[in-house]
Amino acid sequence: MPRGRLPIMDLKTGYDVEREGSRIQHDLWPLDEIDPKNVKFPCCLVWTPLPVVSWLAPFIGHVGICREAGAVLDFSGSYFVNVEDFAFGAIARYVQLNREKCCFPPNLAGHTCKHGYRHTEYGTALTWDDALQSSMRYFEHKSYNLFTCNSYSFVANCLNRLCYDGSMNWNMIAVAALLMLKGQWVDTMSIVRSFLPFTVVLCLGFVLVGWPFVVGLFSFSLLLIMWFLLGTYCVKNLLES
Repeated sequence: MPRGRLPIMDLKTGYDVEREGSRIQHDLWPLDEIDPKNVKFPCCLVWTPLPVVSWLAPFIGHVGICREAGAVLDFSGSYFVNVEDFAFGAIARYVQLNREKCCFPPNLAGHTCKHGYRHTEYGTALTWDDALQSSMRYFEHKSYNLFTCNSYSFVANCLNRLCYDGSMNWNMIAVAALLMLKGQWVDTMSIVRSFLPFTVVLCLGFVLVGWPFVVGLFSFSLLLIMWFLLGTYCVKNLLES
């Protein structure tokens, strides 16, 4: 064989890889098992109750999203994203996501979702961790606000970059609903510490104040729900996602 020339088989292999790169995604290697003891939740959304806030409204908490290796990322303060140090306590609830439901386009023609141009404009990724890293850089320039830009906003941003489940409409409400409907509790103690403070506050308030306290507490919860619903679906760009 003349010097400087590659074997025909090598040339064909390289050609095939280049030609098929637009439709073949990167290999999705097997994930490690979920390991709550060592705080490893590969490709999971995770949740924990918020001090004080969850005592009054137990459906509200703090969320994060995990890398493929299991490390937790969470937006817990202005211009700051935690890595492997989940704020506000141990993980209580989680849901593992399927990477095969994500869109990892190598180019504009390689989208597996129906939102090609919109997805590209928003920001795409080649891997799960790449999407999380892009959202992390974006939120390192964001101010934290419990009502408009919080941990749910960060997770929604990640899911939109992944175009998870073919959707570009992930927001605070959608993330909360996914965790509430499909989330699994880590253990029995996680359930106890999530609802015991609320139960204690409710009982004490009823004993000391009576029904007006109960009505006021549930009115507070209703107002929070209405705020996030209106901010998400009625007032454009009010809530970050």
